[in-house]
Amino acid sequence: MRKRTETKYIVVHCADTPPEMDVDAKEIKRWHVEERKFSDIGYHYIIKRCGTLEPGRNVELQGAHALAVNASSVGCCLVGRGDNFTKDQYLSLHNIIQTLMDMYPGVEVIGHSDVEPKKPYCPGFNVKQWMKKEFSGFNVKRWMKEKFCG
Repeated sequence: MRKRTETKYIVVHCADTPPEMDVDAKEIKRWHVEERKFSDIGYHYIIKRCGTLEPGRNVELQGAHALAVNASSVGCCLVGRGDNFTKDQYLSLHNIIQTLMDMYPGVEVIGHSDVEPKKPYCPGFNVKQWMKKEFSGFNVKRWMKEKFCG
């Protein structure tokens, strides 16, 4: 596996699983290694149905999740599909994206469908619209701190 030398994108994916199926990074790695013959899990982060964030491939390495931008992106995968993600998953997605934007200033956050015409429904929502709503004005971390920490 190669080190990623630049980071231009964060690519949001879905595992395309039904609501009753809560897989984890270990299972997705098995899919990728045994069934797709990858050398490792393709995504850098997995967000389970309960909102738990799990590490996948080392974030310093090139991913295997969006062919056109693997060399310049970090891949985050939500377990489920666009019509069945949980509020906890969206909160974790917000947090990991904020962290990655802090690590890689100027990075663009996109959906898999934005760079892969054969995947028009991945992750199942318009990531660019979600980003505008999620990151313009209202700060979830600040709100949670104020609400729960006084």
